[in-house]
Amino acid sequence: MAVLRFCVHSIASLFLLSFLVVKLAFPSSASMFSEDTNHMHRDVLKDEAVARLIELGKVSDADEYLERTFQSPASVRAGNLIRVWMEEAGLKTWIDKMGNVHGRIEGMNPSEKVLIFGSHLDTVVDAGMFDGALGIITPIIALKVLNITGMLGKLSRPVEVIAFSDEEGVRFQSTFLGSAAIAGILPASTLQAHDKSGVTVQGALRKNSIEITEENILQLQYDPESVWGYIEVHIEQGPVLETVGLPLGLVKGIAGQTRMRVTVKGSQGHAGTVPMTMRQDPLAAAAELIVLLESLCKQPEDYLSYDGQCTTSTVQTLAGSLVCTVAEISTWPSASNVIPGQVTFTVDIRAMDDLGREAIIYEVSNRMHRICDRRSVLCVIERKHDANGVICDSGLSSKLKSAAFTALKRTSDENPDDVPVLMSGAGHDAMAMSHLTKVGMLFVRCRGGVSHSPAEQVSDDDVWAASMAVLSFLETLI
Repeated sequence: MAVLRFCVHSIASLFLLSFLVVKLAFPSSASMFSEDTNHMHRDVLKDEAVARLIELGKVSDADEYLERTFQSPASVRAGNLIRVWMEEAGLKTWIDKMGNVHGRIEGMNPSEKVLIFGSHLDTVVDAGMFDGALGIITPIIALKVLNITGMLGKLSRPVEVIAFSDEEGVRFQSTFLGSAAIAGILPASTLQAHDKSGVTVQGALRKNSIEITEENILQLQYDPESVWGYIEVHIEQGPVLETVGLPLGLVKGIAGQTRMRVTVKGSQGHAGTVPMTMRQDPLAAAAELIVLLESLCKQPEDYLSYDGQCTTSTVQTLAGSLVCTVAEISTWPSASNVIPGQVTFTVDIRAMDDLGREAIIYEVSNRMHRICDRRSVLCVIERKHDANGVICDSGLSSKLKSAAFTALKRTSDENPDDVPVLMSGAGHDAMAMSHLTKVGMLFVRCRGGVSHSPAEQVSDDDVWAASMAVLSFLETLI
């Protein structure tokens, strides 16, 4: 028995020793990064990421503010700079015929479907330096850490980062030029769209030695069977994350959008001689229409009628996501002593639920026409733009949420209860890419919710959290 006990203990000891040797020689991907990235690579994930955002924010066509539009000199310089950073991270790079900048690593299984990270390198006029750029820099930085640790080539599938050439649509008034081309939804006629100087999209590309024709534009489209998914990291452009006190949030979907132009025509006259009871004042009517819009969108349940299409759940969804805005208004003639003859204003309606958005448009239009009839003015409502909402993929979102949770624990002393889930009221490249593949999005806190402004600000620690979230996601592919 003594001999038997000795043998058993010896075998157990040898097994334990062997396990420890294997554990030390082949650590799990989680243990390989948890301490290493939290300390040794903070200089890359945080300091270098912030430095690159600042450097990219200085690449501008204007001296006094940030402006990069499609294929402008600054846009080309920014693309070349991003390409250098991609190559430093160990990626193969190229620029396609729509000016998109690509960086790719094939990983261990080049025949597997590719995971794409991306966002846009263009900006609005007088922009902030985080919109778009954050979604380009963070995946490049995360991949660089994998390259430093010797793990880049061990990714189980190809990973690609795309800096899209145009999302804002400033120069040609046509959004998603870059991502729509990749997704295969960009009309060939877009190449003939022109800017204020008469330069076409095709001409702008040709000026930068990129030749593209309407016949080969579809060659830019990725094969849907070759793409596993698309992930976009983006500043929130709203105040929710700052309110809850967390740097990262998961995006559940992107609101659908409708833009309309409302024209109200009345009777032009002298401001001092037309009695109030005899006026057909289009500006007073427009004011009532705008207040109606605000009231209906604040309390849609008080205005919508329930039927087979507009259900209780639809109204509840609207209550949490519906936003309506009048941003432009003009009068003709515009003079202080003249009752205007015509007023035009824009309406922007956004909601997650497409059916609910249509119900709002129907109700708003009907009620506006009734007000105009009562006031004896003519009301013309034109729909100028429509985009359906996008729901982020549940499986991809679940993995992204876990990665964000891991990042929050790694970059903060606090242990968050959960990662908040938000909707996006703004459009993103993910909307175009959803026509190609499943999409997921991660929001990053920005100060005051301010965006499209030089006051746009993301803290260094929040940049770090975003980079860490991307790295944590990539770890699941090793």
